[in-house]
Amino acid sequence: MDGTWERINRAIRERLRVRLKRDPQPSAGVVDSQSVKSTAVGGEERGYDGGKKVKGRKRHVLVDTEGIVLKAKVHSAKVMDYEGIKVLLDRAKGLFPRLAHLWMDGGYAGEDKGADWVQKAFGWSVEIVNQPRKPAPEEVLMAWAREWAKEGVKVDWQKLMPPQGFVVLPRRWVVERTFSWIDQNRRMSKDYERLTATSQAFIYVAMSRLMVKRLARAR
Repeated sequence: MDGTWERINRAIRERLRVRLKRDPQPSAGVVDSQSVKSTAVGGEERGYDGGKKVKGRKRHVLVDTEGIVLKAKVHSAKVMDYEGIKVLLDRAKGLFPRLAHLWMDGGYAGEDKGADWVQKAFGWSVEIVNQPRKPAPEEVLMAWAREWAKEGVKVDWQKLMPPQGFVVLPRRWVVERTFSWIDQNRRMSKDYERLTATSQAFIYVAMSRLMVKRLARAR
């Protein structure tokens, strides 16, 4: 509640990064959010995420390239990602002096929003990693290939189809794995807390628990 767990998380993280032969301070990170259902407990900052069809709160995190939480912020699920990131990265420049590059998804695109705001406010470089494009209907691609064939150009329409099934997105899989780690803690299966500060503290608790176990195994 008073930032104690965030400070504990930072101390353990820096020690773990050294154990992994990394600089204690990260130079790059990944940003994403997770909308989670809340309970009937009530409390502040609850809303509806129309994109995810979830009523509750949104966990917004910045992680390093190992997936370790650097900064966490919990707010209403109705807050758009490109606005929530401004709250998430409050004081980030001073907390992470080496940080210079971020990866994030298309939800942070837009002028003076998300990625653009980060570049202007912090001078960091940002790379947007988008989802694979949706495939056009097969009949449309076949008709398009036939039209090209009339011009003497042979086109294999099947090669125009995007990969089928689950696709691992570069760098974004790192933060998705972090959310999976957090969700493995029973208290984090939903947002049970009345205060968002308590929700944030439990994110740091969950990550500290995971890092301590890693440090113990590395001995």
